[in-house]
Amino acid sequence: MENFIVSARKYRPATFETVVGQKSITATLKNAIKNNHLAHAYLFTGPRGVGKTTCARIFAKTINCKNLTPELEACNQCESCLSFNESRSYNIHELDAASNNSVEDIRNLTDQVRIPPQIGKYSIYIIDEVHMLSTAAFNAFLKTLEEPPKHAIFILATTEKHKIIPTILSRCQIFDFNRIKLDDIAHHLAWVAQSENIKTDSDALNVIAQKADGGLRDALSYFDQIVSFSGSEITYKNVIDNLNVLDYEYYFNLTEAFLQNDISKVLLIFNEILEKGFDGHHFISGLSSHFRDLLVCLDEITVQLLEVGEATRQRYKELSTKCNADFLLKSLTISNQCDIAYKASRNQRLHIELSLLQLCNVSRQVSKNDFSKSAENISAQQSKPVNNVASIAQSQPVTAKPVNKPTTISIKGALKGDIQQSEQIASTEKDVTNIDNNNKADNSFTGEQLLEAWQSLTQQYISSGRIYSTLVSQIPVLKEGYNIELVLSNITQKEKIDEILQDLVNFLRSKLHNQKICINTVVSVKENTKKPLTVGERYNYLNEKNENLTKLKQSFNLEFS
Repeated sequence: MENFIVSARKYRPATFETVVGQKSITATLKNAIKNNHLAHAYLFTGPRGVGKTTCARIFAKTINCKNLTPELEACNQCESCLSFNESRSYNIHELDAASNNSVEDIRNLTDQVRIPPQIGKYSIYIIDEVHMLSTAAFNAFLKTLEEPPKHAIFILATTEKHKIIPTILSRCQIFDFNRIKLDDIAHHLAWVAQSENIKTDSDALNVIAQKADGGLRDALSYFDQIVSFSGSEITYKNVIDNLNVLDYEYYFNLTEAFLQNDISKVLLIFNEILEKGFDGHHFISGLSSHFRDLLVCLDEITVQLLEVGEATRQRYKELSTKCNADFLLKSLTISNQCDIAYKASRNQRLHIELSLLQLCNVSRQVSKNDFSKSAENISAQQSKPVNNVASIAQSQPVTAKPVNKPTTISIKGALKGDIQQSEQIASTEKDVTNIDNNNKADNSFTGEQLLEAWQSLTQQYISSGRIYSTLVSQIPVLKEGYNIELVLSNITQKEKIDEILQDLVNFLRSKLHNQKICINTVVSVKENTKKPLTVGERYNYLNEKNENLTKLKQSFNLEFS
């Protein structure tokens, strides 16, 4: 049986041209070789799996190559290149600082640096995970790093540049490796799949690339894992099942339910997601990203910011036509606030469900706002002729009308100089007065409407820490006579809420248009029982249980210590 080699090793770049996603760095290194402007120390830093050690090896190999190609790549034919390819080169030395981080290891390295190369012009020392060196080892390395022999070049690689002391950083040329773009990873995976005769679809490769989070090595590891699972064909469903990725379909269905204000469907979808083992925080973070992707689809210019496969891109474009910017911005705000406050919540599932209920209400609020704006425009248009009635009446003669004419007339009639223009204005003013009186009435409301108003109320205290957590974790109960009962867990919560109680009442009265609303805060019976703490309290507590305790105290003349 042929030995299996993982894709990360089998398809590891061997030339500058094959390095993925780091064009600016490879171009700089090639120009340094071309112009013979080689520094004595380099520091390659960046996330894992983006090509730091790979570029260090390619750079080291190319420096000593005797027959560079016109593209400034190693020839792979000279003795230096062959010895490197066969892992027997004595000019290129690799040191793992994680396991060689003592002063003694650095002293051995310092002694080795003095030996000139046997083949080629330079001795290159690649020190991986250099941040793992101890402080004493860094100090021992300083002098050699600053003034090494002419034949020595150091290439340091690390994922945590902030752990390296400044005196080391100041002696190196620093190259910051970026996370590899999703498209670059997906194209590389497609090339690997083609080389291995594996069928793939673009959506599946994009999901793998997203899961890798900018690391090509991680992407290739996931690729091998999927191949072991599905064989010679990689599909979108195989990828999401094997990598435990939340399907886009859930987010599309949720958005449709939000737009239809379908609370039952939303809660059932969320329950299904939890039953499949997905973390709530991961879900709400993905929902925020989903709203962001819909937002960028509203404009053709920003569609290019959408990092998904072509089929999924079309789904986003279709769904974005049903959403407006106002809906998406409000939804994005709610989901982001839920994400921020998730860890502080004691009941995290309820915390997410409340946010989902708010998202269901967003579309209705947006519709109401649109209707109000339309009503205002209509009112403004109608008010213009009415305001000019007096001037029109003055400029036109008053003519007699039959006695049996209607008591009210239209604006059109007023424009014709009708004698009842003043009656029209009086009637309009009376209608407006009646509308105002109706608005001031104490409107009735349901428990569901109370819950919606309470959710809006909690958002006013999003930055208030414990108060916000208390308000989110408690559900108000509607009693008779518009009295609202709020059951709290302990005395401390009650004291905090009582400080802002009037503000809460005013908000709900305004929101629900009812001036009779009152809030009563109570502590649960279980928590309201005060435990005896001091000696006197304990004595009184026991004395209530057994009156003979007093006789015992008096008989022996006992006192509290």
